[in-house]
Amino acid sequence: MAIHFLQSKAARTLSLADVFRMSEGEAEMAFRKIRWNETDGAPVCPSCGGLDAYSARRPSGLLRFRCKACAKDFTITSGTLFAAHKAPLRAYLAAIAVFMNEVKGKNALALSRDLGMSHKACWVLLHKVREAMAEEFKGRKLGGAGKVAETDGAYFGGYVKPANFKDNRRDRRLARNQTGKRQSVVIVRERNGNSLPMVFRSEASALSWIKSRVLPGTVVNADEAHGWNGLASKYEMKRINHQEAYSDGEACTNQAESYFSRLRRAEMGHHHHVSGPYLLRYAQESAWREDARRVDNGAQVRRVTQLALNRGPSVDFAGYYQRHVTKAA
Repeated sequence: MAIHFLQSKAARTLSLADVFRMSEGEAEMAFRKIRWNETDGAPVCPSCGGLDAYSARRPSGLLRFRCKACAKDFTITSGTLFAAHKAPLRAYLAAIAVFMNEVKGKNALALSRDLGMSHKACWVLLHKVREAMAEEFKGRKLGGAGKVAETDGAYFGGYVKPANFKDNRRDRRLARNQTGKRQSVVIVRERNGNSLPMVFRSEASALSWIKSRVLPGTVVNADEAHGWNGLASKYEMKRINHQEAYSDGEACTNQAESYFSRLRRAEMGHHHHVSGPYLLRYAQESAWREDARRVDNGAQVRRVTQLALNRGPSVDFAGYYQRHVTKAA
């Protein structure tokens, strides 16, 4: 009997033992080869693109390079998501490895205990990793002629604690008894393809976004919620009534439901509470994990690290420790 991919040896190509056995120099070289892959780890000046740089390591041990062309100093993480990092690079590599090894997500408090770092440092670091994951969703288009995509929505956040006494309790499903913080995560998943999540006030608000991201000719599967009716003007639609069946052989949204299962378990089992400003980042993380579920963990770590090193400083958390950022987008 064939075993599942995640249980096979092929899925395990990087262990934490491998990371912890690395010296700081080996971790630095791993980051160098990921960031400067085209030069096999040889430093490239981020200011002028010069290839002639030499090591100018600080007395503290921090590795810096000095460009002979423009005389500017830079590090392996200069101009990236991990710019101005305080922890050793081996700790960053270990944090990414721990994060990727979790199937449903990783809690910052648990990571802080694993690595001996502060909760605040781990919380910011994990959000930067999610920000790196989000790079793969920019401009992504799904579907096309002959392809099938599934779409669905689910509501998160805005929890209203019920009153203690039964007589004082209200129906929390009604809008007048809600906090207004409740948001809908909408997912579009191409069968045998990629996923694309976004956050809206309601499912119906997502129609124009879906039309801009799903290519013409796609067969779109959805449930019978009225919010999806507007898609019929552009796509061939197949609808499924979940009160009668999960799938009728013609239409189903099982892959979209699989995504929400992962996101729900991440919220309830790891994070316990996801606040509105960060909901999109958690939604993107779960979509990334769904798409990469059959990729070995070593490749996942390298892929996410490369995404982090190939983009600029964080739009959400640059200046967070200096309190220059008051609210993340």
